[in-house]
Amino acid sequence: MDSKTKAFYKSFIIMTLTVAFQNLIVYGVNLADSVMMGAYSETALSGVGICNNIQYLLHMCVMGIASGITVIASRCWGEKDIGSMKLISAVGNVFALAISSLLFALCAVSPAGIISLFTDKSSVALEAVEYLKIIKYTYIIYGAAQILLAVLRAAEVVKIGFYVSLSSFGINILLNYALIFGKFGFPEMGIRGAAAATLASRIIEITVVIAYIFLIDKRIKFKIYELFRSTREMVKLYLRKGLPLFASSVSWGIAMSIQGSIIGRLVESAIAANSIVTTLFQVASIFTYAGAGAACVLIAKIIGEKADRKTIKKRSNGLQLLFLVIGVIASVILFSVKGLIIGFYDATPETLHYTNVFTLILCVTIIGTSYQCPTLTGIVSGGGDTSFVLRNDIIFMWLIVLPASALSAFVFKFPVAVTFTCLKADQILKCPVAFFKAKSLNWIKKIQTGEAGEAEEEQAG
Repeated sequence: MDSKTKAFYKSFIIMTLTVAFQNLIVYGVNLADSVMMGAYSETALSGVGICNNIQYLLHMCVMGIASGITVIASRCWGEKDIGSMKLISAVGNVFALAISSLLFALCAVSPAGIISLFTDKSSVALEAVEYLKIIKYTYIIYGAAQILLAVLRAAEVVKIGFYVSLSSFGINILLNYALIFGKFGFPEMGIRGAAAATLASRIIEITVVIAYIFLIDKRIKFKIYELFRSTREMVKLYLRKGLPLFASSVSWGIAMSIQGSIIGRLVESAIAANSIVTTLFQVASIFTYAGAGAACVLIAKIIGEKADRKTIKKRSNGLQLLFLVIGVIASVILFSVKGLIIGFYDATPETLHYTNVFTLILCVTIIGTSYQCPTLTGIVSGGGDTSFVLRNDIIFMWLIVLPASALSAFVFKFPVAVTFTCLKADQILKCPVAFFKAKSLNWIKKIQTGEAGEAEEEQAG
């Protein structure tokens, strides 16, 4: 293995581990939140789970914007074009601010109406509305922080994300315990306390990010006015290359919300079980999504450095093997800890039964997720073929998974486990598509950032 190959995989491992540990802290907080809410009230736990559908939609919108920004900014980083990195970052900041502000406004105007889209259980809806009244204030903060962190990752600055998560970890856990149960002299706020603790942690996160960008960072060297200043040409480039990834993420986020709505109209114990396993899955899949982000940055970077097709193919094949290994490890971890984690919850026997069944299903599908997700959103998107992921998601999610799941739940009245399996089936079905797409190498595209508005998309080589 030559020095460049060693450097590539060393960068991949360091970036993946750093982002994974960052996500572990974030999801560890979510797991603690879930356990504490489950101990306080199963109805409150279900209410948080319902609101998490809205948070997930925002997350997917922001990550969609960030993905497009990352592809372009990483290519700029490979070309050492810092000026274009700043311009594309500003585009992302404006888009993220617009999306998060819109979602905030909708939740502020009609919280009950928004919640009614996800459940028809009145007791769960009441708790969810109380949570949403506070948690909506985190949306704009979250959007701003994630775009700035994405640009830093494109410049291979990943440790700051870890420090951001670590800085909010302790206070989030402490405030959750204090405000949910009324400890240390604080009032017992229940589900509203969980929301207030999350808001406090988000404020800490954005404070740390801003302090790092303006006081510490030496790679990009942002000035305040550059955060929202871009050019028409860069906006056009983003719409051409980044918009498909945004549309894919929004499509996925809406689809996940619909999936949550399907689960939310089954038995109440299934709603609580889905809330538990969603957090479990997030923890088990931290290396999968961290690897996808690292692959996107590094593939885009080596193309920006004018690597030849043979080198790119070798890097792609090596990464795919790593993705499979990560998937098997994630499955083993999920299976090994499921009993321990589920045992933390003070839930009904029916809820625990559904949680165990759902977790076993995820032990299988997480292997598919760990291969196809980073192959498509990491390698293929990082190579410049950003529209393929959108087309692929539309076919599998909207034409196969959602219709099959709705039929299972509401027409054929199949058992809950069958409906849950239908909801996760695309994670396996996408694997052959990801394999043959990566093998074709037709995803290697040029992205001209210097004259963005005049760039013509063409196959590299």
